[in-house]
Amino acid sequence: MNTSMNASFPLRRLAACIVFAWTGSAFAHVSLPPGGATAGSEYEAAFRVGHACQGAKSTTGITVRLPKGFAFTDAQARKGWKLEAPPAGDNGGEVRWKAENAQAALPTGERAEFVLRGKLPATPGVLWFKVLQDCDTGSSDWAQVPASGTSTAGLDSPAARLDVLAAGVAPVDVRDAWIRASVPGQSGTGAFMKLSAPSGARLVGASTPAAGVAEVHEMKMEGDTMRMRGLPSLELPARQTVEFKPGGYHLMLMDLKQPLVNGTSVPLTLLFEDAKGQRSSLELKVPVQTASGAAAAGEHKH
Repeated sequence: MNTSMNASFPLRRLAACIVFAWTGSAFAHVSLPPGGATAGSEYEAAFRVGHACQGAKSTTGITVRLPKGFAFTDAQARKGWKLEAPPAGDNGGEVRWKAENAQAALPTGERAEFVLRGKLPATPGVLWFKVLQDCDTGSSDWAQVPASGTSTAGLDSPAARLDVLAAGVAPVDVRDAWIRASVPGQSGTGAFMKLSAPSGARLVGASTPAAGVAEVHEMKMEGDTMRMRGLPSLELPARQTVEFKPGGYHLMLMDLKQPLVNGTSVPLTLLFEDAKGQRSSLELKVPVQTASGAAAAGEHKH
């Protein structure tokens, strides 16, 4: 379940509905972390490689073809790999990593990141990074781009997609969000989800018309006692997933305006801040579920 904003891009704004979506191939692919990046910003593109080519034992080379509009800055070297990169400021060149020997190659099933940096165009849109993956046997060219729209569903070898977002839209991916259903007379409940920010961020606030107060809380053991405390903010380290779940981090919704009924949805706004202090937000519609229903939904993994 992917709750990042998957609307067609020209209409992509601060609002997003929870939708079921997945944009991978049936086998494995080279991809960028979901969540996007802000137009005009410096972006660290970390291409994730999780599997060698089909029938191969290792990945021996990665070539990223830079899309027009992405101004290359530099690339991160890897021990045991030869790096070839265009000059800084190049627009549309190629960045290549090649294993110097079989021992340095990336074994199949071992995940790794190949990182390059550059400046994004000032205009929101979608950038497609085509990636050639060379292996000890054969190669895979992750270069397919949808004929229309932005969904790569149905493509066997999709290119890596980067959503370039308008200012004010948080470059944060939200997945598996749900709010626990409440009963008449109940004043509070919890909201749970998985958050990841490709470039790092801090969650600094939340609000919903369904509750008078929405706060980030943490539950943890202190000695033999489980205690809950409010947090003024929560760090989202770059390219790491922070999970909100019962018994841990969660959004506490207090002073409920009415019972939250299983099967309905609730508007929820999340407010984030980046390392420079710039604020942005996401507006979601989050499904309300019973605890048992949420557990069943959680069994559907991607």
